[in-house]
Amino acid sequence: MLQPLGDRLVVRPSGKHEQTSGGILLPDTARKRPQEGEVLAVGSGRVLDTGARVPLSVKVGDTVVYSKYAGTEVSVEGEELLILEEDSILAVRE
Repeated sequence: MLQPLGDRLVVRPSGKHEQTSGGILLPDTARKRPQEGEVLAVGSGRVLDTGARVPLSVKVGDTVVYSKYAGTEVSVEGEELLILEEDSILAVRE
């Protein structure tokens, strides 16, 4: 597993839709990139100019909504994951 640094977190994007509501199968190039996922790991937090550390506002297990083109995609043991900065998180789903 990855351990993110600072104000970053690792997210497993939710499953991609493979067909439309009308039953049409979509090729990879036409699929929308997911904007929601489960937090798998969080960094230690952001460091302020004073040297104080501010912990992240999300925790492992949270389901988050993030910006459409945010983060860096990585593949770990065949699983596609996303490394995001905390600023890319728009909401936490309850």
